[in-house]
Amino acid sequence: MSRRDFPAPSHGALPADPEHDPSASFALDPARVRRLTAQLRATSGSSETTYAPFTGQPIATLPVSDEGDVEDAFAAARVAQKTWSRTELAHRSALLLDLHDAVLDHADDLMDLVQWEAGKARTHAYDEVLHVALTARYYARTLERHLKTRRVPGVYPLLTQARINRVPKGVVGIISPWNYPLTLAISDGLPAVGAGNAVVHKPDSQTPLSALAVVDLFREVGFPAGLWQIVSGPGPQIGGAIIDRADYVCFTGSTATGKKVAAQAAERLVSCSLELGGKNAMLVLADAQIDRAVEGAVRGAYSSAGQLCVSIERLFVADAIYDKFVARLVKRIERMKLSADLSYGGDMGSLVSQRQLDTVTAHVSDAVSKGANVLTGGRPRPDVGPYFFEPTLLEGVNPSMTCFAEETFGPVVSVYRFGNEAEAVERANAGSYGLNAAIFTRDIGRARELARHIKAGTVNINEGFAATFGTIDAPMGGMRESGIGRRHGAEGIHRYTETQSVANQRLLPLSAPRFVSGGAYQKTVTSALRLLKKSGRA
Repeated sequence: MSRRDFPAPSHGALPADPEHDPSASFALDPARVRRLTAQLRATSGSSETTYAPFTGQPIATLPVSDEGDVEDAFAAARVAQKTWSRTELAHRSALLLDLHDAVLDHADDLMDLVQWEAGKARTHAYDEVLHVALTARYYARTLERHLKTRRVPGVYPLLTQARINRVPKGVVGIISPWNYPLTLAISDGLPAVGAGNAVVHKPDSQTPLSALAVVDLFREVGFPAGLWQIVSGPGPQIGGAIIDRADYVCFTGSTATGKKVAAQAAERLVSCSLELGGKNAMLVLADAQIDRAVEGAVRGAYSSAGQLCVSIERLFVADAIYDKFVARLVKRIERMKLSADLSYGGDMGSLVSQRQLDTVTAHVSDAVSKGANVLTGGRPRPDVGPYFFEPTLLEGVNPSMTCFAEETFGPVVSVYRFGNEAEAVERANAGSYGLNAAIFTRDIGRARELARHIKAGTVNINEGFAATFGTIDAPMGGMRESGIGRRHGAEGIHRYTETQSVANQRLLPLSAPRFVSGGAYQKTVTSALRLLKKSGRA
């Protein structure tokens, strides 16, 4: 189906930004590019050019790494990690707090880079700056809590003293995606470094400058040289080389690639965390505040043009309010402004590439050809920028359509009626994913109970995804094919450590002394165990 074949939206097209002048928007100082790319380990002689999604203009040409560069990066990281692992927790915390301040001080510059590389609206670019700062501050304040040696009861009270240490893994390999080039590049690495590890990191080839800019700040505030190594290049080539060398692998991306990462890591018996795809559902119960639910749906579905692993792609709305909710949602979507501008004011930015545009276009085209209705949106918008696509609401999507169960990863959401809450939960749980969900209702207690029956790693009440994602003390990750492991909270830092038990025995050995017979020893120990049980001790 060509662009002209798309049906006209029922309420008119979305406006472009009339003040936008794309020809003047994207100019990155060559000296700045050289400064940032100097941090790359890349000696292959090859290079790749990155392009701005807003306009298709070149941003920068960057050198590409090869397997030898990955080997050198790991060698340098291991040298740095040996010293860093002995650094006091208080010093690590102080550096993380300094990074928090540096990121906020350079927020405008970092948002520019995110917009250049990923095509986001500025408000969504700021979400990334905010998340990096929150993550740095959280782990700075909680390193002692998460990592300090912990005493546990020994096998015999007083005689056995036991402690549990948290020992760093060594060098963590991080492979990060293009859709959140700042926070998904950096925020997973901060607890790794806080735990005493070094990092070898491959950002996506479309969006390396955002990561390089924060790593530049990382070094400026005083983190040791060599502690965070960056390589750049194609995933199949460079990613595999990282997995073959890392002591732990942190991957964010598609489920298909995540399975390959897990299989390769398993060959070496190396642990990994995988944050993968989602087909996330939002439930709007009959007692929901409709306007609040509408705003939540817009934020949940269209933030970063829907290119977010926790983005809402399915809306399940109670029969009693369905018509009113959908009418208001359509009107709200049609007030959204598409923007290819580096200033605030736009509601949604661009898709990142022609590939993403083709996927979104194909999903909508397939649904329409099989009988789905486009309530609003549904079309590419080349008048705004080469990869823009209107925020789209579909009705009548069924299992024969690609977008029914397959992740679109774009600004397309399907809306469905439901008769009762049990039905809504069952439909939300359909499919193979289990990353994020949302429930809108006035009855918070009821929502918390329903959440326990939803197969998703995070469930937000009266919010789309930000309430859980922004709460750094709460773990975030997926069930089923949405991944394994968790970022954030204690689990987000403990994944980068090995637990080590250390116990010392005092006075008597854990065996019968030479002067006590086996039978007498058995009776004594058995009596002691019964007394310990009565005392309530572990």
